[in-house]
Amino acid sequence: MPGRLQHKVAIVTGAASGIGLESSLLFASEGANVVLADINLSAAEGVAKQITEKYRQGAIAVRCDVSKESEVKELVERAVKEFGRLDVMFNNAGIMHPADDNALNTEERIWDLTMNINLKGVWFGCKYAILAMRKNPEDAAKNLHVGGSIINTASFVALVGAATPQLAYTASKGAVLAMTRELAMVHAREGIRINSLCPGPLKTPLLMDFLNTEEKRERRMVHLPMGRFGEAIEQAKGALFLASDDSSYVTGTDFKVDGGLSACYVTPLGEPALAGPVGLTQQ
Repeated sequence: MPGRLQHKVAIVTGAASGIGLESSLLFASEGANVVLADINLSAAEGVAKQITEKYRQGAIAVRCDVSKESEVKELVERAVKEFGRLDVMFNNAGIMHPADDNALNTEERIWDLTMNINLKGVWFGCKYAILAMRKNPEDAAKNLHVGGSIINTASFVALVGAATPQLAYTASKGAVLAMTRELAMVHAREGIRINSLCPGPLKTPLLMDFLNTEEKRERRMVHLPMGRFGEAIEQAKGALFLASDDSSYVTGTDFKVDGGLSACYVTPLGEPALAGPVGLTQQ
């Protein structure tokens, strides 16, 4: 049985760890050729090697700072040159700076750095992916068409407020939602679907480095309806749905994979869950 991304070409930014790593592996397991973009080239190369050895799919690693337009442009051009087209663009790279605080304490340099990566980087990714997807050749035999799927990683914090502030991060993710909705409407008639993925708090290096004390982790845990942090693989499965033709009538949506957090007022009684579903790898 062919995979859900059979014959398709996908770029994943922030592919060396967390959501990006799990998504790259999952996309490859479903038949995609994958371009893994990250500022940590050696780590991305390690993931690409896993893909070629385990799944026998095409995989290349490219060093890319998504805050630099020229590097994003070159990334997309490299993908098309290597594999002939671009079907999926997962704009996943992002940062949560430990010095990010509230309106009174966040420094302008932290604000600018966060916006450059989390927002401007997504804009650049959308821009060059759209230009490439417009040129995709039709191939009915392989179920490949003009257009494609763009997925932008936002966050549940774009949907709810928090008294544990991370102002630049929250603002950047809210802007990603607004930009995604607008681009989805502009390009819907071209067969280019553009959606946001809104993760809840995850047990990934990005968040665990930010929540670097037991007190900080417990401060969040009490608000999680399912009593645990999410796993990167759970986000990857959400991204796979948005990348695949299973979501062919889905565009402009804020796809929440947050364990119910953004829908919660009072958390349930009972002991927290100790781990994720059976078979999920702890990050």
